[in-house]
Amino acid sequence: MSTTAPTPAVRLRGLKPEWLNDPKVWRTEVLGGLVVALALIPEAISFSIIAGVDPAIGLFASFTMAVTISIVGGRRAMISAATGAVALVIAPLNREHGLGYLVAAVILAGVIQIVLGALGVAKLMRFVPRSVMVGFVNALAILIFMAQVPEMHDVPWPVYPLIAGGLALMVFFPRITTVVPAPLVSIVILTVITLAAGIAVPTVGDKGDLPSSLPVPGLPDVPFTLDTLTTIAPYAFAMALVGLMESLMTAKLVDEITDTHSSKTRESIGQGVANIVTGFFGGMGGCAMIGQTMINVKVSGARTRLSTFLAGVFLMVLCIVFGPVVSDIPMAALVAVMVMVSFATFDWHSVAPKTLKRMPVGESAVMAVTVVCVVATDNLAIGVVVGSITAMVIFAKRVAHLARVTAVTGLDGSTVVYSVTGELFFASSNDLVGQFDYAGDPDKVVIDLTAAHIWDASSVAALDAIETKYRQRGKTVEIIGLNDPSADLHGKLTGEFAGSH
Repeated sequence: MSTTAPTPAVRLRGLKPEWLNDPKVWRTEVLGGLVVALALIPEAISFSIIAGVDPAIGLFASFTMAVTISIVGGRRAMISAATGAVALVIAPLNREHGLGYLVAAVILAGVIQIVLGALGVAKLMRFVPRSVMVGFVNALAILIFMAQVPEMHDVPWPVYPLIAGGLALMVFFPRITTVVPAPLVSIVILTVITLAAGIAVPTVGDKGDLPSSLPVPGLPDVPFTLDTLTTIAPYAFAMALVGLMESLMTAKLVDEITDTHSSKTRESIGQGVANIVTGFFGGMGGCAMIGQTMINVKVSGARTRLSTFLAGVFLMVLCIVFGPVVSDIPMAALVAVMVMVSFATFDWHSVAPKTLKRMPVGESAVMAVTVVCVVATDNLAIGVVVGSITAMVIFAKRVAHLARVTAVTGLDGSTVVYSVTGELFFASSNDLVGQFDYAGDPDKVVIDLTAAHIWDASSVAALDAIETKYRQRGKTVEIIGLNDPSADLHGKLTGEFAGSH
């Protein structure tokens, strides 16, 4: 019996990306990238204005971020580009010191992200509770919608029917066919209508001039001194943290939507590499973009790195080759796309009366706190941190009451056994000392910890305080039933807390 070795063609087919083997996937990825590129242009220009730089700086950043992260990132189909959160962080630096310092800060932020990624900062994501994640998503949907409100205020009246028409197209067109993404159809049809009818409405071109050539690499125009480093370091560190927080939260969200796993460590390092590349090309830096990612993954159905890569490539092609055409796209068309994205992003199930009735009050409170903080500060990172801390406080308060103490006195009255049940940590151990009858107990006291677990030094200090109080009354204490981790911690720390009574 002989076996035939696989031919080189068969071996190569196994190594090919999925989009090369399946024309349908290829079409989905290409069209998804095109829709994202169109949506990126006005956003990148808007974020450039927030940062106080030329629109080309934001567009270059979106191009280099998307292309680089498509290769080095950990989450397929996720879009990274210039973002509002990063723009807000670095705007003061640009205002006070100029573009050179901003670019230097972007490069340093990339280095910090690589270091944080290598140190395993991505593992901290496991401490973000689901209620915070839901709050993050809902707040994001609100921010995406709120960002469109200025485009609907104090504008010519035809803008409103155009937005309504765009929304109607995106709702009903998929019932006819899903071969072409509905947002792309909506953008094309609304552009044709406004141009053919000569309707005067705000366009992409009104946001700023599009670049006419590719970015050129170079070093930031700053003195390479310690003073420069101390000036840019705080901004770079803040940008690195905000960028990683948004990127990892977005990656986790895409994991859930696509039911796939991604390497958060690779994503953290990839974000750093992308920011370094962007800095050397004179861009303003960025991170994962939730709105554009939702367009790519949820609306267009893209799943591979090709869509991310093409989003960046198409962005530059649209600006440089088709600049005049892109400039004529009515903002109403892009507003309609983003409004649709905000509705699709919001977790409506989480605010349904039936869900709120079943959900513990603490969980709903954490979600609400996250949403309020994000919307109030316009900063997703702050909302996630405050929401996570709130969740931990609520959890600690809930668990603190789970440590119970029951006493059983021996038949001869010479011994009392205290059985401690539950988790002993800083919150629950504080009440432990007051649950013993130091004056009324017999001479021998046994504390049984078989059904308990010691988690921290506070619990060991509490047990030491109990022993001290009994010893002062001439009574002996024996602690039994410690599991191995608890016994190890107790053995290391007992007696180290002088005056812990």
